[in-house]
This record gives sequence, C-alpha cells and structure tokens, in this order.
Amino acid sequence: MARLGLVMATELEAGPLIAALDLRLLQNRPYRIYGNTALTLVISGIGKAHAAAGTAHLIERHAPELIANLGVAGALSDSFSLGELCQAASVTEPDRLDVFTNQSPEFTPATLSGPRQVRLATMDRPARTAAERAELAELAELIDMEGAAVIQTAATYGLSCHLIKLVSDTPEQPDLKANLTKNPSLPGHLPRILTLLEQIQLA
Repeated sequence: MARLGLVMATELEAGPLIAALDLRLLQNRPYRIYGNTALTLVISGIGKAHAAAGTAHLIERHAPELIANLGVAGALSDSFSLGELCQAASVTEPDRLDVFTNQSPEFTPATLSGPRQVRLATMDRPARTAAERAELAELAELIDMEGAAVIQTAATYGLSCHLIKLVSDTPEQPDLKANLTKNPSLPGHLPRILTLLEQIQLA
C-alpha cells in the first residue's frame, strides 16, 4: 500500500500532478482514484461533504498511513500573491458553531518547514464580496471548501493530515475562474509540491 493518501477536489487541479507523477487510474467509481507505489490520490469533489466522504473512501479502500489535502484557496487580504504556495497551521469552520461553546471548531494540521504557514477557514461557499472577505479575515488568512473536512475525517481514523494550498484569488483579483484559466498555479509550483510531498512521506 502507498504510504500517502492525497485528497484533491477536481481533475482540473489534479491533472498536472497526475501527469508529472505518471499516476495510473486505479478506480473510476464511486471516486476516481489514481496511484503509484508512493501515493494514492482521490478526486473527492468540491465541498465539505464530498471531501469527507472521498477521504473516508480513500482510507477504507487503500489504507494510507497519512493524509494530505492539496488544492486552491482564496486569500482574505492583499498580503498574498496569486499562485502562492502555503500550508495551513490551523483550520476553522466559520459556518459551523459548536453546540456547547457557540464557537467555530478549530483543528491543527501537521506542518513542515518551507511553505508559508497560514490560518485557513473552510466553508461550503466561497467568499464572493469584499465585505465577506474582510469579515472572515478576522478569523483566517485563506479560505477553502475542503480542508477542515479532510483533517477531521483523517483524525477519525487516527491519521495525521497536511493541508497544502495554492492561492487562487485575492481581494484585488477575485475572479477565481479567470485566474485559473489565465494563470493556473499548480504547474508552476510542481517541483516544490513534489518535494513537499516527498518530505511528508518521510516525516
């Protein structure tokens, strides 16, 4: 079994990595899963429910020893550049409150030296307006739609989890679709991402 289980939301994000590592298709349904001897990659779909279910399926079927989530995230301030590679040092869910504390739950991913460490917020909808970004910036620096779900599912199975994010949009450049079309960020960072994945496997 491959040591690392990798969770990505879409084929658009995962395509360059699949090609670079020459991953072969292991399974088509209910999730597309690719792999080699070092890692197994699941395409989970977008959002927390899809991410949690895809992560659980990957763990149940392929028994990785640790989990990583790689994908895009939006910046909540102008201190980030498009395509910047980051790793979450904490992750919270602003759209879910603990029934006892009335606070958003917070989780601590595993981290490595290297990429900028950030506070991540995971929500089931993107922050579309400047006002939404400004409000969320009090809690986090980046926002995504999968990270918190992946780390909680990994923890359920007793596995550590890394959350690796590429900045896809910022307050000054908020058009996610246009940004990804004009300047897809993952290919430019492939060498660093491959090195980081190797470090995670050796940690």
